[in-house]
Amino acid sequence: MADVKIRMRPSGPFVIEGAVTLTDSEGNKFPLSSDKPSIALCRCGASEKRPFCDGAHNRCDFTSDERAPVE
Repeated sequence: MADVKIRMRPSGPFVIEGAVTLTDSEGNKFPLSSDKPSIALCRCGASEKRPFCDGAHNRCDFTSDERAPVE
């Protein structure tokens, strides 16, 4: 299995690093460039390129920085 890492950027997108397939609710694949090491998925809902991030979080006052529990 390929290593995939998903990280959250403070008040920004989910960044997915590694080889993934992204499909819509009907199972259709989004075209992803194989030469890009990562993709950024919108969390704010304001992107005009959803599900991908276009930086709209910087213009819509989106704030979010959830933290994993510390054990």
